[in-house]
Amino acid sequence: MQGETYINKVTETINTAWSTQREKLSKVSEVMAETIKRKSSVFVFGCSHAGILAEEVFYRTGGLAVMNPIFFSGVMLNTRPVTMTSDLERMSGLGKIILDNNNVKPGDMLFVHSNSGRNTVPVEMAIEARKKGVFAVGFTSLQHSNSVTSRHPSGKRLFEVCDIVIDNCGVPGDASIKLDGLPEMIGPTSTAVGTSLINGIVIETVERLIADGIVPPVFMSANLDGGDEHNRKIFEEYKDNIFYM
Repeated sequence: MQGETYINKVTETINTAWSTQREKLSKVSEVMAETIKRKSSVFVFGCSHAGILAEEVFYRTGGLAVMNPIFFSGVMLNTRPVTMTSDLERMSGLGKIILDNNNVKPGDMLFVHSNSGRNTVPVEMAIEARKKGVFAVGFTSLQHSNSVTSRHPSGKRLFEVCDIVIDNCGVPGDASIKLDGLPEMIGPTSTAVGTSLINGIVIETVERLIADGIVPPVFMSANLDGGDEHNRKIFEEYKDNIFYM
C-alpha cells in the first residue's frame, strides 16, 4: 500500500529540507530571537492551505506566545465557496490592505508561506512588509516556483522578494505520490514539512533566548495544573506584542 510510501516521502522531504536549509533556518531563529528580545512582533501569513502554518504556531501549547497569525477570511479555508480563495489570492492590492490592517510595524518579522510562490497576495505581502522595514521570511518550494511564472504585476515570485527564503524541497504541484490508474498525483508534503521547519525555528529561537538569560514566553497547556496562571503572566508581559486576543 502506498500510504507507507507517502509517510516515507514526507520524512525524507523533511530531512532534506532541514539539512539543506540548515544555515538559513539558523539565521531565521537568530533574527526571531533578536526581534523578541527588543519587544518587536512576529507574524505568520499564508493563503488557503498555506495558512495552516499560521494556525500551527499561534496560541499553542509548547509554542511561543508572540507568534501572531494574520487571518483574512477571504483567503482562508472557511471561505464559502472555497474556490473564491483562488480568485482573491490573485488580487492586486489585497496583500497591502491585509498587511496595513494587522499591526505590523518597522522592526517586526513576517513569515509568508506559499508553496508555488507565484500568487499576488503573498508576493505583495512580502514586498510591502520590507517597505515597512519588516524582516520577511518566505516558505516556498523552489522547484515549483522556478517552474511557473509570477501572477504579481512585478513578475516576481516569493523567493525573489524576501530577506530569507526557506525551500521546503517539495515537487511542483505539491503532491508527491503516483498511483497506478490515477493520472493525478496525490499526497501533498508542504504542510507537514512547513510545520516541522517552523516548529524547529521556534525551538531554536527559545534556545537562543535562554542562552541570553531571557525567560521565553512559552505557553503551558491550560489542561495542566498551573497552566492558566502561567499563561496569564505571559499575556500581561507581552500584551503589546500579542494581537490575537
